[in-house]
Amino acid sequence: MKKISIIIPIYKEEKNIFKLTNKIRKSLKSVKYEIIFVDDNSKDGTKKILKKLKKEYKYFDFIIRKKKKDLTQSCFDGIEKSKYNLVLIMDGDLQHNPKYVLKMIDKYYSKNADVVVATRDLFYGKNPGLNYFRKLFSIILIILFNILIGKKTKDPMSGFFLFSKKIYNKNKKNYFGKGYKILADILYNSSENLRIVDHDIDFGHRFKNKSKMNFKILLILLEFLLKKFIKKLA
Repeated sequence: MKKISIIIPIYKEEKNIFKLTNKIRKSLKSVKYEIIFVDDNSKDGTKKILKKLKKEYKYFDFIIRKKKKDLTQSCFDGIEKSKYNLVLIMDGDLQHNPKYVLKMIDKYYSKNADVVVATRDLFYGKNPGLNYFRKLFSIILIILFNILIGKKTKDPMSGFFLFSKKIYNKNKKNYFGKGYKILADILYNSSENLRIVDHDIDFGHRFKNKSKMNFKILLILLEFLLKKFIKKLA
């Protein structure tokens, strides 16, 4: 049986945790998995829900981070705790539908991939979860990535992807290690030539809560991009 560790970084997602966990359970009946929620010390009812789920399911675990809030570091903490080589990163707001995970796993093995990226078609796809400005910023950033440091996938801004934990273990000292786009860090700062496969998805509505994207996060992304571009020129 295929095995996968599912890492879900969250902050104030108390209204989504139960629903997402149930969706994963229904979608992955043929796979052995663990779910690890990594919470950035939310001050709502998140901790109570996480503790309840851990008592109920043996495959469920969580981490409460009390350091500076950072999605990439949350993912890194979850990866360190994970026990399987195949690791999936996804958001906790239900915009990433677990129904795609089995097909992503199949592609990982059938294409002998290192990374499978759940890609949004920002031009023609159905992405009800993206408002106009977020969609515009995503397109601009993708174009900048492709022009300045090379194309790896059609959606380096995706937060929904799976990969081999061996890649992380080999390259973690190379990673930028901050911000809200861990995929770009793994794709562009891993030392080996990764085999990357895209898998198209529809990006869903946010069930509850609001987007974490803000101007500060965009500045961190631009810092990452400029550092990689300068290094490429050196």
